[in-house]
Amino acid sequence: MRGNNYGLQTRDMAKAGCFAMNREAANGAASFSTAATVTDRFNRFAEMAKAEGLRRLEEVTRDQVTAYGQTLADQVAEGTLSAAYAQNLVSAVNTVMNAATRGQWQSVSPTRECGIAHRSSVRETPSMAIDRSRVEAAQAAMNDRGQAITDLARDLGLRSKEASLINARGALNEARDTGRVTIVDGTKGGRAREVPITQERQIASLERAATVQGEARSLIPQGQTWAQFRDGELREIRETLQAHGLTGLHDLRAGYASERYQALTGERPPLEGGQVSKADDRAAREILAVELGHGRIDVIASYIGGRP
Repeated sequence: MRGNNYGLQTRDMAKAGCFAMNREAANGAASFSTAATVTDRFNRFAEMAKAEGLRRLEEVTRDQVTAYGQTLADQVAEGTLSAAYAQNLVSAVNTVMNAATRGQWQSVSPTRECGIAHRSSVRETPSMAIDRSRVEAAQAAMNDRGQAITDLARDLGLRSKEASLINARGALNEARDTGRVTIVDGTKGGRAREVPITQERQIASLERAATVQGEARSLIPQGQTWAQFRDGELREIRETLQAHGLTGLHDLRAGYASERYQALTGERPPLEGGQVSKADDRAAREILAVELGHGRIDVIASYIGGRP
């Protein structure tokens, strides 16, 4: 029975997780409410695992759970998922696997191994995405869609979901007509914002994205949901960036923030050796908070470091 989800009497991974937690509750190791909560959170991992061809709990490895957690870390960094919930999602996988294996599972750390941290943490080292040659090297290993999404994150400061869901054709027309792009789809909390067009390369990025999009409504392939794209092709984009020394798409947004800060103040951020007055620094951060889609100025420290 070991080959059948650790003998949990089902071939379905999600159901096996539920059965494992119900067993824990029946044995008094967890409350039934806790078992239900953990099961609900585990189902998100089970859906991703199924999409990748995994069918049984025996096939789940620490590397796979770590990669899942790193995907969640990207969402935390981009402000589309809370750090606490992301940590809970990874912990749920650990809990289910520990229950299913009867204590033989070696837990994955949501923070140390997956890199999930609080979104408002202060950046202590400059973004590697400041070096455009590094970004271009990563793009050379991607398909056209990956290159387009990477461009949008680096040149317009878009979150991964925003870059994936944008109607690039419409955005390109708006950019040419008005000198700005309104970001609506995929934004945090559904709050629309405007990104100014200040460089020709931003137009070039939108042109590339529009070409990749073709007749579709966004950069997500027709027939795929956002969740399917996020857990599949977008994950591959992140892994390619990491292979080239970039932590993910959030690092590209940090590159945009650094470049934009210099355009606004005439100096690099203090983290990179720039020297500006506190008033000029605050004014630039207030603009960046709006352009990056944040409601608080202190979040910008996670992109360009603390204030002088």
